[in-house]
Order: sequence, then structure tokens, then C-alpha cells
Amino acid sequence: MLNAQQDADGAWFASEQELLQVRNFNKKLAWLPRFKIRNRVTPRVIQALLLASQIGGAARLLKHGLTAECTVIAAGGVNLPLRIIRPTGQSQGVVLDFHGGGWVIGNAQMNDAFNVAMVKTCNVTVVSVDYRLAVSTPIEGVMADCLAAARWVLASDHAEFAGLPVIVVGESAGAHLAAATLLALKQWPDLLQRVSGALLYYGVYDLTGTPSVHNAPPQTLVLDGPGMVDALRLLTPELNDEQRRQPPLSPLYGDFTGFPPALMFAGELDPLRDDTVQMAERWQSAAPVEVHVLPASPHGFIHFPTPFAERVLTHSRAWISARIDAATRRS
Repeated sequence: MLNAQQDADGAWFASEQELLQVRNFNKKLAWLPRFKIRNRVTPRVIQALLLASQIGGAARLLKHGLTAECTVIAAGGVNLPLRIIRPTGQSQGVVLDFHGGGWVIGNAQMNDAFNVAMVKTCNVTVVSVDYRLAVSTPIEGVMADCLAAARWVLASDHAEFAGLPVIVVGESAGAHLAAATLLALKQWPDLLQRVSGALLYYGVYDLTGTPSVHNAPPQTLVLDGPGMVDALRLLTPELNDEQRRQPPLSPLYGDFTGFPPALMFAGELDPLRDDTVQMAERWQSAAPVEVHVLPASPHGFIHFPTPFAERVLTHSRAWISARIDAATRRS
């Protein structure tokens, strides 16, 4: 396992200046409220504010010479929207994106900035899944949406994406959904084989809580540390912990045979740190895993305006391009 300060090539060594920048930003985060899931009302309010902030999103894409198409597919009797951003030239691959937001907030558009950078740098088409949220849909329904989106992208009869390498990307709750989707795809080995890589940022892989979740202190940044176990239980109020540990609900305990190579990131200060560390240890028995624990970094660090975060994103895009190139050469 690679640690951000132990990578042999020095690419992830955090200089004193970088650490100072991260810690200074952490001081600002300490003044902000922690994200809590205690009821169904607060997420709806946050979601409304998010939608208001996204007005004018099409114009922002046009500044990059790009547009987004909303495609709606039928998924188990539900209409599932997908947000598709294509490169200006011929696409070399597909990124299937699962947004974060604790399963209760967020939408496909919220990742536009990250996805535009992938489209332009990696020359890929990004399909972002607008899955239903757990404020009104059981977590099993949310997972079913994500599986339906993956099967639609990976289907051999889908002409636009036929033969293109596919990379699955997920952040936080989206990383959970990405991993759960890969486990569910084992029912269709030919589809799973089309996935060339998985890029996962600080995911949730055990819905009963890993040790770092159970031991999260009150001063945890971004997330409400002491309330995380109860928040996870709110997703599955009718289940006991033994049932919550069953994959794919808790992907950590799944069978990773046939899985693609993965790149994983977690923050040293993230209560979900152990989720990523343990997931990487289990996954690497089936496929190569590159994992980094970023020093002094909390949950959500790729969104923060620090050079360290930008270096993570730059490395991630280079990794996607490398996976696509490797898959193309094999074909």
C-alpha cells in the first residue's frame, strides 16, 4: 500500500508548504457546520440550494466548448436520467461517474467541473448517473439505478460506446455505489470485463462502520464524526448489522474476483479512512490497487482550493488515460 509521504518516486511527498496550505484551509473548515443526516428535511433544503447554484450550468460548459445531453433510460419501471458530456473529437473511452452527497443530496451536474477536466484531458465521454436519492428511495433502489446505468453503458448493442474502455469513478457515497455496482455486475461477466479501471475517492464500504468511523472524534472536519454510525443506520433502518454487512450493500465484504485495477484516495483526517485502506487490502488480492492516504486531509479534499488537491486530480486524470491506453493496446 502506498502512503502519500512514502511513494518511492516522490510524486506524493507533501512539502511543508503544501501541508501548511492544507492545514490553513482546515482551520476555515473547522468553523463550518458538519454534514449531518439526522432527518429527511435538511437534505431537501440542501438539495434545493444546490439546484439554485447550478442555474447557468449550460453556459459554463459552453465556455469550454462543450455541452451536456440528458438521456433518460428505463430502469426497473423508473425513468433514470443520465448526464452525458462528450469531447469535441472522437472519444477514446467512457467514464461512468457516480456523484457523492451521502446518498441524500447531489445530482449528476454537481461534478461538471471535474468531468469537464476529464473530457478535455483524457478525451473521454463522461456519463454521470442522476440516481434517485435515499430521502425518498430505499438504498436498494439507489443501487439498482446505478446498476441499470452501468448495464446501459456496457451493453454490447449500445453503438456509441461499443468497444471503448470504461472507467468507473465514484466519490464518497458515489464510491460506495461504484463498488456495489461492480459487485452486482459479476452476474454479467462479459460486462464486468469491459470495465478497465475504478477510481474511488474516500468511499463508504462498510455500512456498519469501520474502526475509524466508530472512533471519529467531535472535531472531525466536514463530516459529523460522532453521528456517522447512526447516519449509516438511517439508510437501512429495517436491517441489523449482520444484514448491513452483506455485499453489495457493504462492498468491503464482497468477492473481488474479476475486478479491474483501481486507484483509491483517502484523507488522513477522514473518519472513512479505514474504509479505503481495508478496501484496498481486499481488492488487491484480485487486481492491482494504487492507494494513497493524503496527510492532513479531511473528507472531500478534492473540492478544496489547495495545490495538493489539484495534484490529486491531475494524477487521477493521468491514471485514467493510462488505463484507457492499456485497454486500447490489448484490443
